[in-house]
Amino acid sequence: MRTELVSEPGDPGRPNEDFASVGLPASGQGGSLVVLDGVTPPRDGGGCLHSVPWFTARLGGALTELTVSLPDVPLAELLSRALTRTAERHSAICDLSHPRTPQATVVLARWSPASVEYLVLSDSALLVESPGGTVAALVDDRLALLPRSALATDALVDATLRNREGGFFTAAADPSVASRAVTGSLPRGEVRALAALTDGAARWVERFHQGDWADCLTLVRKEGPQSLVDRVRTLERADADRVPPRRGKTHDDATVVYVEL
Repeated sequence: MRTELVSEPGDPGRPNEDFASVGLPASGQGGSLVVLDGVTPPRDGGGCLHSVPWFTARLGGALTELTVSLPDVPLAELLSRALTRTAERHSAICDLSHPRTPQATVVLARWSPASVEYLVLSDSALLVESPGGTVAALVDDRLALLPRSALATDALVDATLRNREGGFFTAAADPSVASRAVTGSLPRGEVRALAALTDGAARWVERFHQGDWADCLTLVRKEGPQSLVDRVRTLERADADRVPPRRGKTHDDATVVYVEL
């Protein structure tokens, strides 16, 4: 088995809000990957005393443990348990009902000799390559399908779309959000490799249109995850001077986990 991981902050002067891990049980049978993309809070805060990296470290740590130690429990249930565990760490001192309480996108994958299970919540992506080389992107596209006018301001998004029906969902404090994730299972023999990407790394496809998902996975397999992130950074720097400026962050935290099964 080959595993590679890279996670790089968009701004070296700020903490990386992503989380990534690969768990390999001592039995040598199967494994799991966890990728979280923390949602940057507004400048006026989100009702919580803790940072987004604090949240993603605890949620990611819980998910890494649970996906390995409870192989027979569905991933959505494990996400629910991990959210409950994380919320209990600060519910007595923080306002977890605030729409910008610390939160994250989630990609989970867990493999055994029989199957590959997956869960995707919000705008990170999981790429799955078949033995024949076909690549499928497993995504939660609810945010991408919303009209740009609905995303005009953070206040509008928080009031009408974030973790609401008709909008999109992220992993925050409410464990019931786990039931909103995109989930499924594939026969183990139909999967040769997996690549999980936060949207900062997926920019190579989604923002800069340098290739499709199959091209992206081929790049990661041949040159490694760091090469994908380096190419995104080069494109971001070249894009910084465009007129008019593109909406959104110039640089974003970028994380890639690659696993050959």
